[in-house]
Amino acid sequence: MLQLEPQILQQAASGDRHAFARLYQHFVGRVYAIAWRLLANRSRAEDAVQETFLKVWQQLPAFRGDSEFSTWLHRLAVNTTIDLWRKDKGLRLEDGDAIPETVCCPQHSDEQQQQLEQAIQRLPAQARAVFVLFALEGYQHREIATLLQIAEGSSKAQYHRARQLLQEYLNE
Repeated sequence: MLQLEPQILQQAASGDRHAFARLYQHFVGRVYAIAWRLLANRSRAEDAVQETFLKVWQQLPAFRGDSEFSTWLHRLAVNTTIDLWRKDKGLRLEDGDAIPETVCCPQHSDEQQQQLEQAIQRLPAQARAVFVLFALEGYQHREIATLLQIAEGSSKAQYHRARQLLQEYLNE
């Protein structure tokens, strides 16, 4: 990913719409990848992205820089997506929904990545959310439990369940 020029963040925080558009273009793919993996639904993921960047626009002037902007944005994207996820846990991959290019990882072949992403999207909602947050986003079970409002043991059990199901799906 190209480095974002530091002045762009300052200009966007002061209300410069062109700078904010550059900020959006720089980070939209990563935010969409998070949302799509958690929600498994293109239109809901797009809603999550829109909601996330609306919050960024509103909260950016208060961003103090205590952490990297990308870290702050990531947390905001996850929290916003989790809020939407709680509202409609039952949503599934829509017919015809291809795996977005922004979701794929360069370390795997396209075919392997597609198979893995499709298998992840087949997981039950809670198992998928726990798997994505733990295995792909690097959260600990304690943090996942807080985010999803479940017990830490439930997070661990859902992760174990997700891994078993993924293994079954990939061996089909």
